[in-house]
Amino acid sequence: MARSALMNVMTQAAMKAGRSLTRDFGEVQNLQVSMKGPADFVSHADRKAEEIVFQELSRARPDWGFLMEERGAIEGRDPQHRWIVDPLDGTTNFLHGIPHFAISIGLERDGQIVAGVIFNPATDELYSAEKGGGAFLNDRRIRVAARTKLAECVVATGIPHLGHADHARYLFEARKMMGEAAGIRAFGSASLNLAYVAAGRIDGFWEHSLRPWDVAAGSMLVREAGGFVTHSDGSKFEFVEGDIACGNEIIHRALVGELKKAATAMRGTPKPKAEDADATEAAS
Repeated sequence: MARSALMNVMTQAAMKAGRSLTRDFGEVQNLQVSMKGPADFVSHADRKAEEIVFQELSRARPDWGFLMEERGAIEGRDPQHRWIVDPLDGTTNFLHGIPHFAISIGLERDGQIVAGVIFNPATDELYSAEKGGGAFLNDRRIRVAARTKLAECVVATGIPHLGHADHARYLFEARKMMGEAAGIRAFGSASLNLAYVAAGRIDGFWEHSLRPWDVAAGSMLVREAGGFVTHSDGSKFEFVEGDIACGNEIIHRALVGELKKAATAMRGTPKPKAEDADATEAAS
């Protein structure tokens, strides 16, 4: 596969940052035995990878802006272009020595994502897509899976954790999906979930409370692999918002349908009654 100059720039930045993360990943596994734990070290690894991506992309396109997980928004002289970067998606996996994490780089042009690269250095898998050019895994063309029944599908999601997202909503959604799909997986990296949908490894994906750098590159991959990407209610996907649902045309429609049913069921559940004021007083 002959890459465009733009894709070469993105690929080189991701792979250089990936080499840095690979070295640090070896160290973080050793730090598991320490009492303090490797959290501070991982934060340093994250920032170092982001600096590498920032320097590489700035050198190649000095006028373009950035939206980065650690640095936030950086205005560029060119208002049409902006890089959207997550230098370490799957931080908790990295922290625990689980080899499932990635560097994600998306390119926004005039408010639309037009290119994306996702690289998992632990498996040496590079996913790439450019608008109108298809999606690739290590230079091999990829497509979304062709299954048409949820009962035959494996669907990925992101499970809310301490202090993150709406736990009650997720439980309604998970309960609905458990009764419909062949399997549900939670891998701990939104960008790689999207890459796996693009590669046909999993059939669909939904998650809430995501940030632009979680989904910018991956949403482009899914679309270029022939998939459909919307918000969880089926509305037009805007990568700046916080939820996503995707799959091939049929599975995406079925997934959104089940999520809507879960939302309806949640709205119909009676809220717990407040404690009787007199009883509360008597107990105090």
